[in-house]
Amino acid sequence: MKLVCLLSIFCMSVVSSTFAATFDKEFESFKKTASAEDLYTFLYAMPKGGDLHNHSTGSNRSSWWFNEAIKQQQNGYVYYTKVKINNCKAHRSDRRSRSPYLMLFVNIQEFEYKKLDSCEQSEYKRLQDLNSQEKQAWMNSIRLDKVSEGRDEFFETHWNRLNSLLSNPYMQANLIVKNMQAFGAEGLSYLETDAGVKGYVHGDGSSFEPEEVYQIYRKRFAQQDAIDSGVTVRLQYALLRFSSQALNGLEWMYKFVSEHPELYVAVDLVGREDNDKGHPQRFLSTMRKLRHQFHGVNLSIHAGESDEPNQHIRDTLLLGATRIGHGFNLIDDADTLLLMRYNHYLIEINLISNLLLEYVDDYSQHPFPEYLRLGVPVALSTDDRGMWDSNMTDEYYTAVTNFNLSWSELVKVGANSLTFAFVDEETKQQLLVDYYQRISQFESAFKAKKMAALKAVQPEIYSYPCKAFKICEISP
Repeated sequence: MKLVCLLSIFCMSVVSSTFAATFDKEFESFKKTASAEDLYTFLYAMPKGGDLHNHSTGSNRSSWWFNEAIKQQQNGYVYYTKVKINNCKAHRSDRRSRSPYLMLFVNIQEFEYKKLDSCEQSEYKRLQDLNSQEKQAWMNSIRLDKVSEGRDEFFETHWNRLNSLLSNPYMQANLIVKNMQAFGAEGLSYLETDAGVKGYVHGDGSSFEPEEVYQIYRKRFAQQDAIDSGVTVRLQYALLRFSSQALNGLEWMYKFVSEHPELYVAVDLVGREDNDKGHPQRFLSTMRKLRHQFHGVNLSIHAGESDEPNQHIRDTLLLGATRIGHGFNLIDDADTLLLMRYNHYLIEINLISNLLLEYVDDYSQHPFPEYLRLGVPVALSTDDRGMWDSNMTDEYYTAVTNFNLSWSELVKVGANSLTFAFVDEETKQQLLVDYYQRISQFESAFKAKKMAALKAVQPEIYSYPCKAFKICEISP
């Protein structure tokens, strides 16, 4: 049976590649004459495979966070946010706090609010009591909405503000489903996202057991609206690489992922690479020990997301990673770059993230087309798309308009996102067969009817394409 499936995938990929070669001419002609809106609609409608580099808490649009937080009252959660500062605390009295005192729009639960003195309580409002101006400011506080905001704003404030919103497993599960639905609407069929099971609390502040959270995920993803999204979801367990407890955390996560393979498929080492406490070789001896004990645990690591040349990607491969998040500075490590050509390692490319977090000043500096056309396997992904208010179509549009991607290259990038997925082989084969079938159907329909084939497609436009591409609305 497995051989039949593999042959089916091979045949479909050969047919699709052959047809894609003929469709390349169609696509090149289309690009020369298409309006920005038509090109965007085309890319929104085309099949795209999966998103492999996705942080669940960073992928939620501000409006999703707000609406879901209000709904969570039915599960016993009421949220407050800081709307003013009344100088209730002495200077630097909060040095050990995750969320600094002098930061607006930090979110807390009601049980935390009740522990505050009257002065600090006067600084907070319930989310549902915010006026329109406060609500808009709240939503802007967890996305990069100003030209002046970049890497430091992202890393040092966004998660600090989310704060207690991150400790509700029902909201976490619902928002992953919201992402599945949005991705399904723009042609994706697979999502691999980070989500943990520790640190979650009830509305009264009492803790969930990890297994309870795991079951909440499983039950939520089995509900009909999640199934109807058409998106298969799997989870990675993210480890903050420079944490003082990172080595102990890695051992616990590795064991947990190994014991829950139905949903969890990998461990993901995340965090700023410019913090040297998280250098890859810190984990080498622990990884070697874990490989003696467990099987079936995949490893994805953020590496090469740094301004300075280093050999972190080479060291990451030594740890056992088969997927590299970002891989931006691989271009400066010639030996590792040559090793990765036509090999079994994938670079998860995040174009919009790399621009907004100031790793490039413009896309002419980005190595993505060099990797793609040298034969290094790559896939486009969205990273923390909620914080740039973008989607996968925006990544595709950025790639096509800045690097003149051919149709065959687009199809290959989408196929890579499934070929290198950490999902079990049977599911992967099904996803690939479906992908090539959808690509073939899309090509045939467009060849026959051109844009008329897409007349029913209505792209959902976020704020990023309005600012970056001047595409703010597409009329049906």
